[in-house]
Amino acid sequence: MTDPLRLGIAGLGTVGVGTVRIIRQKAKLLAARAGRPIQIIAVSARSRNKERGVNLSGYAWEDDPVTLAQRDDIDVFVELMGGSEGSAKDATEAAIAAGKDVVTANKALLAHHGHALALAAEEAGCAIRFEAAVAGGIPVIKALSEGLAGNEITRVMGVMNGTCNYILTRMQAEGLGYNALFEEAGKLGYLEADPNLDVGGIDAGHKLALLAAIAFGTQVDFDAVELEGIENITIEDIRHAADMGYRIKLLGVCQMTGRGLEQRMSPCLVPDNSPLGQLEGGTNMCVLEGDNVEQIVLRGPGAGMGPTASAVMADVMDIARGFRMPVFGQPAAGLVRAAPARAVTPAPYYLRLGLEDKPGALAKVTAVLGEAGVSINRMRQYRHVDSTAPVLIVTHKTTRAALDMALEAMSRLDVMIAEPVALRIESV
Repeated sequence: MTDPLRLGIAGLGTVGVGTVRIIRQKAKLLAARAGRPIQIIAVSARSRNKERGVNLSGYAWEDDPVTLAQRDDIDVFVELMGGSEGSAKDATEAAIAAGKDVVTANKALLAHHGHALALAAEEAGCAIRFEAAVAGGIPVIKALSEGLAGNEITRVMGVMNGTCNYILTRMQAEGLGYNALFEEAGKLGYLEADPNLDVGGIDAGHKLALLAAIAFGTQVDFDAVELEGIENITIEDIRHAADMGYRIKLLGVCQMTGRGLEQRMSPCLVPDNSPLGQLEGGTNMCVLEGDNVEQIVLRGPGAGMGPTASAVMADVMDIARGFRMPVFGQPAAGLVRAAPARAVTPAPYYLRLGLEDKPGALAKVTAVLGEAGVSINRMRQYRHVDSTAPVLIVTHKTTRAALDMALEAMSRLDVMIAEPVALRIESV
């Protein structure tokens, strides 16, 4: 096939500009690898006059991305606007209705509307590709849907938000508190317009929901993801974890159990000598486990112009080559809605408590843990701060249900000064 693949690109932010640059600078290489030229026909963005550092004069301009998606002279609608509603959703639906294939980096859109969009696309004979929506330049979508297609996936986990990993690793390296690093991340442009999308675990939760759908053949169900951000992690937690040979990471884990599909995104302790424990800065890592392949570790840049645009182009190239597959690896009509399940696999937990500095306070806490069936592995008491006795406990393996029972009972004790912090210690 020698006819060019014609693109319409909506969204000319960092990723959109990076995509335009790759197509302009590597035109011959892309044509040789795809067997046909890749051409940009038209673009759309909020402002025509913004300086973007790339020449757009050779492309038609559409103020409305929906109009761009419906143009007769494009084959693929590349959606790089972001957001789960509004223009991104309207334009993507318009593209499918017009028979266009879609390439997107929009994890929020797919996390909230992925199944409906997949049904519509497959009914219309269109493809939706979204490698750039998860983990930036890491080809984790391809790994799950293609490279590991001969495996029954047993677990997927990883660090999927570079901003949180940057904050946590900087806290450890520099001895700075969360608030100082949050401000630094904002000044460096690492935070979303709504910072809670990053530090609250929502952005990473979107990505986890997409991986779970592919890994376990289920409908995307972001609402079932258990979310906990990093806002309550203190420099003391970072130091205590290091003392015990652990690092704290915002870790996503999904696995299918007899009770249903577990999906959780929360701060966890991981061994500091593990691949996840050694992950620094804004880098992402995905760990995929299958019955035949055992464990695969993918590490790389999770965001940025080059890495994310590279992932966009991987999808464009597949479409140019004529490679097509269902949106989530299996026909959307056959994807089941999994029952959500909380983590039931026993694990050790890290507990940080602030107790009144008076006789018998610690005995009351240990009694509550014992009544809930939670056994103590290690316990340390640190130097008192004012009238507070900081206590660190590491439990033996226990269920989250038993731990929650103990924490609820602790909240009624007259010796508790601060809300306990409980973090799962994950085996990797």
